[in-house]
Amino acid sequence: MHAITVSEPGGPEKLTWSEVPDPVPGEGEVLVDVAAAAVNRADIMQREGNYAPPPGASPYLGLECSGTIAALGPGVSGWSVGDEVCALLSGGGYAEKVAVPAVLLLPVPKGVTLIQAAGLPEVVCTVWSNVFMVAHLRAGELLLIQGGAGGIGTMAIQLAKALGDRVAVTAGSKANLDFCAELGADILINYREQDFVTEIKRATDGAGADVILDNMGGGEYLDRNVAALAVNGRLAIIGLQGGTKGELNIAALLMKEGAITATSLRARPLKEKAAIVAAVREHVWPLIAAGKVRPVIDRELPMTDAAEAHRVMDGKHIGKVLLIAP
Repeated sequence: MHAITVSEPGGPEKLTWSEVPDPVPGEGEVLVDVAAAAVNRADIMQREGNYAPPPGASPYLGLECSGTIAALGPGVSGWSVGDEVCALLSGGGYAEKVAVPAVLLLPVPKGVTLIQAAGLPEVVCTVWSNVFMVAHLRAGELLLIQGGAGGIGTMAIQLAKALGDRVAVTAGSKANLDFCAELGADILINYREQDFVTEIKRATDGAGADVILDNMGGGEYLDRNVAALAVNGRLAIIGLQGGTKGELNIAALLMKEGAITATSLRARPLKEKAAIVAAVREHVWPLIAAGKVRPVIDRELPMTDAAEAHRVMDGKHIGKVLLIAP
């Protein structure tokens, strides 16, 4: 088979379409003929040499895909050859075939094409696990999403609105904010022109956000996120685009009786990821089938043009960028 490989750490030009050995499904795994894969920020970090795959994972990029089951490994039940699925991966999605633990498979939801389904597993599992399973966002609360127009943000807006919450977002352009508003965002903050702490306080009469979903991590964001939290607020960190270190006013966090969590989905034990996938199937798949939540696709590119897809991710895009297998 063929897969996208990284010749050496560096820019998008280091991605090449290469012939590699076929994967073989092990105990509890299935082999999937890949129809499409989605591009995630973690793929860019891996390409740059800053995010190594966990032990035992495929060395190739790609944390989510869709396709058709081609073979069942030993001990697999509940799935059949020919089933159309999408899957949460630890790697290997940028390829013609991938071996996946069966517990990380999801059926293609009603109302979504096989290609579109490639843009669901990673973002839905990330949002559901962090916002609802860890931060326990409750109906009627306010969720602030740092970076509302990306794949994570556009999914988080929809899920929070579908479950009865208010949503605030930050984005860097009017076009991106307008799109977030179309998805249901209530409070729109242009981070290039406005201070999000001030705007959240103004919009909530000084109360703050109950949950903040943050892809920035360190730098100036850590302390400012705490400042924007409501009493008993929860800050869920899922990315490090702002840096790996930041100052934290612990007294301010104590006064808020707040909590900070930080998770990485990729490296979690299989049992934990399987529980997240099962929760997503139970709680989110019905919302997709009902038309209340949908994948937001910026564009589709041939998998052989993965370098161009990575350049798009470094520029302006709304929602997910998909790679279509040959």
